[in-house]
Amino acid sequence: MKAIRTGATGGLRVVVINDASLARGGATGLALLQARLLRERGIEVVFAAGDSGDNAELRAIGVDLRALGGQQLIKAPRAQAATRGIYNPAARRFLAEIVEEMADERTVFHVHGFSKTLSPSIFAALAPVRARSFLHAHDFFLACPNGAFMDYRAAAPCSRKPLSADCLSTHCDKRSYAQKLWRVTRQATLWRTLERGADWAGLLMIHPAMRPFLEMSGYPPGLLTALRNPAIGFREERVAAEANRGVVFVGRVEAEKGIEDLVAAAARAGVPLTVIGDGPLREGLEEAHPEVRFLGWMLREQIGAAIGDARALVMPSRYPEPFGLVAAEASLSGLPVILGRHALLGTEIERLGLGLACDTRDPAAFAATLARIDAMPAAEIEAISRRGHSGAAGLCTTPAEWIEAQIGRYRAALEAPARAA
Repeated sequence: MKAIRTGATGGLRVVVINDASLARGGATGLALLQARLLRERGIEVVFAAGDSGDNAELRAIGVDLRALGGQQLIKAPRAQAATRGIYNPAARRFLAEIVEEMADERTVFHVHGFSKTLSPSIFAALAPVRARSFLHAHDFFLACPNGAFMDYRAAAPCSRKPLSADCLSTHCDKRSYAQKLWRVTRQATLWRTLERGADWAGLLMIHPAMRPFLEMSGYPPGLLTALRNPAIGFREERVAAEANRGVVFVGRVEAEKGIEDLVAAAARAGVPLTVIGDGPLREGLEEAHPEVRFLGWMLREQIGAAIGDARALVMPSRYPEPFGLVAAEASLSGLPVILGRHALLGTEIERLGLGLACDTRDPAAFAATLARIDAMPAAEIEAISRRGHSGAAGLCTTPAEWIEAQIGRYRAALEAPARAA
């Protein structure tokens, strides 16, 4: 495969930096997709992973996979995790060696996930090449101590300024206030190491509505650029939602995803509910609600078949979900979508005519919205379904659009010094 040329910079090389080399979540999945799409275009890729690097598929497509050999914080001994999660010297040395080896004018660096293995120490290693380094905000860990702008104790979104007196005095952590203070220490270390006002090449937001949260957290407006996640439908054939009854949930069965709110609202509205996914609440909910169909974890193609009898997908997350890939995938499959108004896609889904938004934490309002979608005329449901399936609303990017936008930003970053000269 022939490498893309970038003018005087020669063949482009991209160092992708991420906690893991095997997909355990959305950010890693996108980091792996990025590596694959870059290789398809003949671009040299180095994948710097915090784990053991056991991804044979990356190596098979010609990716230079470098691995720290680290362990996720959740699996590490408690004392080790407490210190290494704030600042991991081994991760800094690991990345510094890569930076020293590849600090030439044709290389850009792109950070995805860093909070589970690598730690804020990596930004110290990237300091010499900041002008060619991109940060990808898949969540709010660059801004908020708990990464979600969520008060887990109150089960409500949080609008406090990170590390303000109000933030520091609020017990919002899932586990304990001691854990909150640890997260605060990590956030302070991150901001000190990252230097938010420094000349980074760019901070890519997965949704434009992330901007006020990041600006409130001290990131300069000029650093922020929106780049919506890529998505494809769960299936190519449109779900004939107008002929169906019942709603479906796809995701992790845990409290913050709002599954308990959904189960209660569906029962109140008398609307059939199917749950695809697994998690800590599944066993208890399945036992208490035999009327709900729990299908467990499924492969993507299995999800495509399972949603074929649904009228709508519901994503009732209790926190301001930055994007909600499942919502985009469902819409592209032809399913109307119901989201919480505090989700960053919530009001947009409604405005674009792709579904409904409501306060999913209000039992009566949530149940009424489910009842509304259940009673909606077939022609109206079909119009929403076809609109989403067409992809014309621009809720997300295609994989090709997503990677080409990044390549364009890489070229601009590499050519900037030459223009300045």
